[in-house]
Amino acid sequence: MATYAFSDVHGHRVPLERLLERVSPADEDTLFMLGDMVDRGPDPVGVLRICHDLKNVRVIMGNHEDLMVAYFQATDDPMVKMNWEINGSYTTLSGLEALDEQTRIELVDWVINLPFGAVTKVNDRFYIMVHAGIRPTGSLPQDQLTSQGVKDLLLSQDPEDLLWIREEFWSVPTGLIDENGVGPIVIAGHTPTAYLEGMANYLERSPQGEDGLCRQVKVGACEATGGVADRWDIDSGAAGGAGFGQVSMVRLDDGEEFYEPIAEGE
Repeated sequence: MATYAFSDVHGHRVPLERLLERVSPADEDTLFMLGDMVDRGPDPVGVLRICHDLKNVRVIMGNHEDLMVAYFQATDDPMVKMNWEINGSYTTLSGLEALDEQTRIELVDWVINLPFGAVTKVNDRFYIMVHAGIRPTGSLPQDQLTSQGVKDLLLSQDPEDLLWIREEFWSVPTGLIDENGVGPIVIAGHTPTAYLEGMANYLERSPQGEDGLCRQVKVGACEATGGVADRWDIDSGAAGGAGFGQVSMVRLDDGEEFYEPIAEGE
């Protein structure tokens, strides 16, 4: 049984399909989708439906899903509509409007009920799975390094931070990993890794590969964390489309990363 995480597909259904076919998760594997399935790319509804139908997937609310939910819950509010529009709503809204009413209602209701985060354990380490990040709270006492203790930490966070936080998360350590390298790692998206330079310290590598495309980056490995990166950014820039980003996935069990570049029109 393996555990995978991916995030910020932003409507790029075709490369997501290629990625899933190549990775070919087994039925007993677990997948975490960390939000921002929608907006910007050509087929957000296709991405929604894939993520909805995947076996053993746990989908987390992203800020773009939250914008979509706000629109459907307040369709007569021009500010809510404008806020979603300036964040790339067109392809999502047009795709949803093309569905029959029952399918649209079921899909939107599913999104409305998505959680803001999740906790999982792989190889004796806890991982906090959120869309954007967490607000640093300091270390967890040893007796709170339990599934419930880490879940309580997640529940104590402001949902707005889980959806939108950026500099305040990537620029400072979480404080959750001690000098022996013990503690939970936070995995998030939201911030394309290309933007981490100048925002975060202790990047494991350049956010862009030799091909110039965004790739996943681990952040924060230093003496204070026992050399363990306390934050993983898995937003490989799909929102930027062809020539900038990729759709990607990471397997937590061994850290292997999988990428599918985005072609023009995909």
